[in-house]
Amino acid sequence: MTAGRPLAAALQVYAPSAVYSVGVGAITPAMAPAATAFGASVAVAAASVTLVGVGSLVANAPAAHLAARAGERRTIIASAWTGALGALLAWAAVAGWLSVPPAAGLAVFFLGLFVVGMAGAGFNLARQSYLAVAVPASHRARAMSTLGGTIRLGLFAGPFLGAGLQSLSGLPGAFAAGTLAMALAAGGSLAIRELPVPGPAAGTPPGPAPDATPALPTLRSLAREHRRVLATVGVAVVCLSAARATRSAVIPLWATQLGLSPAAASAVYGLTGLADLLMSYPSGLLMDRRGRRVVAVSCLAGLGLGLALVPLSGELGWFTAAALAVGLGNGFGSGIVMTLGADYSPPRARPQFLALWRLQSDAGILAGPALLSAVTALAGLATAIWVVAGVAGLGAVVFARALPGGPGSAARSG
Repeated sequence: MTAGRPLAAALQVYAPSAVYSVGVGAITPAMAPAATAFGASVAVAAASVTLVGVGSLVANAPAAHLAARAGERRTIIASAWTGALGALLAWAAVAGWLSVPPAAGLAVFFLGLFVVGMAGAGFNLARQSYLAVAVPASHRARAMSTLGGTIRLGLFAGPFLGAGLQSLSGLPGAFAAGTLAMALAAGGSLAIRELPVPGPAAGTPPGPAPDATPALPTLRSLAREHRRVLATVGVAVVCLSAARATRSAVIPLWATQLGLSPAAASAVYGLTGLADLLMSYPSGLLMDRRGRRVVAVSCLAGLGLGLALVPLSGELGWFTAAALAVGLGNGFGSGIVMTLGADYSPPRARPQFLALWRLQSDAGILAGPALLSAVTALAGLATAIWVVAGVAGLGAVVFARALPGGPGSAARSG
């Protein structure tokens, strides 16, 4: 790291991150329509979107092992190529290159999405671990929130690239865009420098070479060692991830409830994403200067308030205001999950701890939409949105009680 430019080491990660996210953003809106093109029911098509999250959840532990053994740089590169391979598999299935029955084509398509999810686990974990080491703790939150901003930028731009190629080649164009973007990200990742390997302190006489490589801590032993953090701050992370995962469904669903045109609904959703994106760097700056707690609590409180206001909106103006509150609240916490994970991760087992951290985050991502769907079926959409807002409020309370106040790492004693 450079003393005069503490974020210099982070810059080389941002470009591949943004490009990779463009690829993910390009294929995401096309997943369900592609599944229906194979003859899948609407329910199966909707479930196809969760395959990426399931793949990520399953691959967290192997990704941690790979990063610990091969290093973060190599894990980033290998994961990006794996993501490109998964997108290529989905592209081949949708384009009909395989000459197989529709059921087999759908299975290959689902396999491709699952591989994309697995690759995302390694790519996300390794770049987070890389920044935790490469950037000084005084600038960690800014580095992580800017990383979150590159992800948001890619996910915002990706659907437009996918739509452009779809206008030329139909539905396969979205997966072509995803494949090319992920491959480009893999190529760009080759420019990332290796992290320095810590050596003995100056003046320390050389000792005998160790007989064997020290055993790496297991996820189970780390979970026991850090159970208090995982059972408090980790639970709040689950709440945050669940609320975030549902917001992408809440806005379009309530727009439909209000009878808005697809164009109006898309415009509101786009404004929400823009508000989210604009908050990325300011949230990191505030985290570094005022502390993690003020940002984490404000993020979940704002997100919960915005969600709670959505069912109360009866026309476009109020709905847009509520949606903007959701976007601002979510954006205010850009990078907070990654920053907290880096704060609590022990240097001797950083990738393994981050895998545990991502397991909790991924669990929330999967649980949020499931909760929204279940409550909607039982009590209606408005009640379901209020329940999710309550989950966000619960997370804010846990953050307020568990995180220390003031600037600095959250791992210090409060």
